This record gives sequence, C-alpha cells and structure tokens, in this order.
Amino acid sequence: MPDPIAPAKPSLRLARRYEVAPPKVWRAWTDPKALSAWFGPGGPNSVTLAQADVRVGGRLHIVLRAADGGESDVSGTYREVVFERKLVFTWAWKSTPERESLVTITLEPQGIGTLMTLVHEQFYDQAAADGHQRGWSASLDHLARHLDQP
Repeated sequence: MPDPIAPAKPSLRLARRYEVAPPKVWRAWTDPKALSAWFGPGGPNSVTLAQADVRVGGRLHIVLRAADGGESDVSGTYREVVFERKLVFTWAWKSTPERESLVTITLEPQGIGTLMTLVHEQFYDQAAADGHQRGWSASLDHLARHLDQP
C-alpha cells in the first residue's frame, strides 16, 4: 500500500492539436522510420536508432545523438496499445535505469484533426520532470513539422 504521507512523484502533461487524422499521428509514434524523422529535442536526424515493437510487452528503444556527438539511450516496454488511440509505455534512460517513469499518449479525433495528449509521470524528481518538459516540447514541435509534410 502506498505511503499516504509520501509526496506524489512529479509528472507533466502536454496537449497538441495536429491538422491530420489520428492514423497519421499514430504512424509517427509507431513506425520506426517515421519516429526517426521527428523524435528528439535536437531535431530531425538526431535519432541513430529507433525500434518499436508495438504490442503489449513489446519494446521501444531509441538512441539520440547530440550535436556534440554524445548519445542518449532510452527504452521501455509497451503496457497498453489501443490501435490509433492510445499508447502506454515505460521510459528509462540507459544511464539511470532505476528511474523508470511512465508515458501515456492518447489520440482523439477532432474534425479532420487530432488532439494528442502526452502524460509523462512517476519522475524521480522535479528536475527530471522539468528536463523532460523541455525535451518533449521540442520533440512535439518537430512532430508538428513532420506531420505537415505530404
């Protein structure tokens, strides 16, 4: 049973509306080639590896290369997959595997567009939440540009 006195772990929530139907946003999150085209705060082409075995129990693995050549390696396991509607997966950096957090992506049709909501929770501390807030915000800006391409 959780400790009723323990403070809640930090989390973040970002919502974006994209002018494309949910299947196109879904593909951007689930197709490794598409994921490589937009993912990461460093912009397109910073992904050196993207793997997505999109099924409950399947693995997500992404390696990002920074401008200085350093690499960041993150992976997780899909916990929930609802086709073209919802992805839930764990998230842990190779450098800090004990700090596993949880990401939930939901896609809601809105007219011809999609409301995408990203909730990232169970951060180790507020500094980790703040860093991910910046990283996710930049990544979602890249996703918007990716989705605008034919």
